[in-house]
Amino acid sequence: MIGNKRHKEELARKFKDNDDLMKIAIVVDIWLTGFDVPSLATMYVYKPMQGHNLMQAIARVNRVFGDKEGGLIVDYVGIASALKQAMNDYTVRDKKNYGDTDVAKVAYPKFLEKLSICRDLFHGFDYSKFMAGTNLDRSTTISGAVNFIVAVDKQKEREDFLKEGLLMKQALSLCSSLAEEPLRMEAAFFEAVRVLVMKLMSKGEGKKLSLPEMNERINNLLEHSIKSTGVINLFTDQKGDFSLFDPKFLEEIGKMKERNLAVELLRKLISEQVIVYKHTNVVKSVKFSEIIQQAMNRYLNGMLTNEQVIEELLNLAKQIQNAQKEGEELGLTPDELAFYDALTKPQAIKDFYENDELIAITKELAETLRNNRTIDWQKRESARASMRMMIKKLLKKHKYPPEGMEDAVQTVMTQCELWTDNDDNFRILVEPENNMGKHVEAYSERLKEYAKSV
Repeated sequence: MIGNKRHKEELARKFKDNDDLMKIAIVVDIWLTGFDVPSLATMYVYKPMQGHNLMQAIARVNRVFGDKEGGLIVDYVGIASALKQAMNDYTVRDKKNYGDTDVAKVAYPKFLEKLSICRDLFHGFDYSKFMAGTNLDRSTTISGAVNFIVAVDKQKEREDFLKEGLLMKQALSLCSSLAEEPLRMEAAFFEAVRVLVMKLMSKGEGKKLSLPEMNERINNLLEHSIKSTGVINLFTDQKGDFSLFDPKFLEEIGKMKERNLAVELLRKLISEQVIVYKHTNVVKSVKFSEIIQQAMNRYLNGMLTNEQVIEELLNLAKQIQNAQKEGEELGLTPDELAFYDALTKPQAIKDFYENDELIAITKELAETLRNNRTIDWQKRESARASMRMMIKKLLKKHKYPPEGMEDAVQTVMTQCELWTDNDDNFRILVEPENNMGKHVEAYSERLKEYAKSV
């Protein structure tokens, strides 16, 4: 009844958009067929329905989405008998798959079971202050719990917790109105810990570890579960993202009393930076990957204590910091520094050339590739072969590499291919005017994808 057809279509679009502020819709006789919102999880029914109309209505919340366990129907008018009658019109297989619709008999016992398992996994850790303390107490308790479960000797317990904690969350989403406040509060504690552990154990992949994001998610969890107010800060002095290049933050990490958590934070930050190098600098990515892998292997094998591995990781962080400054000292851009590293990977190379000569080769190499950036290196093998020939010709002009170090050329080639492959995100193919139109849309989409990746 509200608005014209165009306005209703706009409301439907907004409701389908998970990022839109519109989260609740009250509808009558619409959106029952051909309206798909996979994230939709709860339907409140206050209208008698039967037969296929009832089946179509409740099917709005049964779509698979993320870690959604199932759809919840809140029945205000007593549709259970009508639902059973409607089910008789469907196959035996569908009846078996549908199962018991009473969340008090199915979801709530499952929630209690998974909550009990989470308690057992944290046996020996006192989280009572989370239940009755201040926001600061809760903050300290959460970080302490993360430190407890990420200990190197608790790998099996940590994996079990991530799995069982997710099942607990899913079950509670279906029966939250049945759970008493102390149980919801305890579940909120385990969910906050699970979220942070998932972030830490992502091994440098995915979204950047952000304190504001963490705090917002934890605060939302608490507000929904226990009606808490105020933001929980894991590190009260740290307002922005964790940064590997912030000396003050690294100093704070080194002083943390939660040593297991400190190890995981450092490992994650360094791993994220190594991933950046994998897309830009082949030499440094291999070097730093080997160092972090060796340190973590010795740590996991019990050859390094928490304090020792933290010291090694802090030293590695400083090496990465210093690596950022090398190019500035040599007068090279980050791209040029990557070529310089490839040219000088064999340490003995520097004995055969003056540094000014190596820098000159570096700049000429980078300029040659930039001048040919419109070539579609990725799709044309002949183009890549031409590139290799062009680079070999350039190196030969400078009498690179010295006799007996022919393998050095392969490192340079690998870096050149890495650069051209990643630089492809910025390139528009140069084509005849009558062919350009069909590429504009494709290029636009490529820019969007690149923007997402950045």
